[in-house]
Amino acid sequence: MKISRQELNDRICDIIGSDETVILADGFEEALIGVGSQYTNAPCAIYDREKCIEILTRDMSYEEAIEYFQFNVEQAYVGEATPMFIDRIKFDEDIQ
Repeated sequence: MKISRQELNDRICDIIGSDETVILADGFEEALIGVGSQYTNAPCAIYDREKCIEILTRDMSYEEAIEYFQFNVEQAYVGEATPMFIDRIKFDEDIQ
């Protein structure tokens, strides 16, 4: 599903209020999971790490995508509201 940057910003403002801002990672709109916060930290955008790499593989090999992501996206500090990239826990279907 394609969603505009403005629509994402509007939805985020609905969650955190218009007095707060989050920094979005360019090109990874499809990997956005939501917004997180901690007691003393600013809210931040949270992305699915695996989905981000999948998006990058549209233009490069899997190995190149991992290297690019690790050095240019995941390690980039852009301020207090730097986005967070998570690895989802995958549960085997046999586990209840």
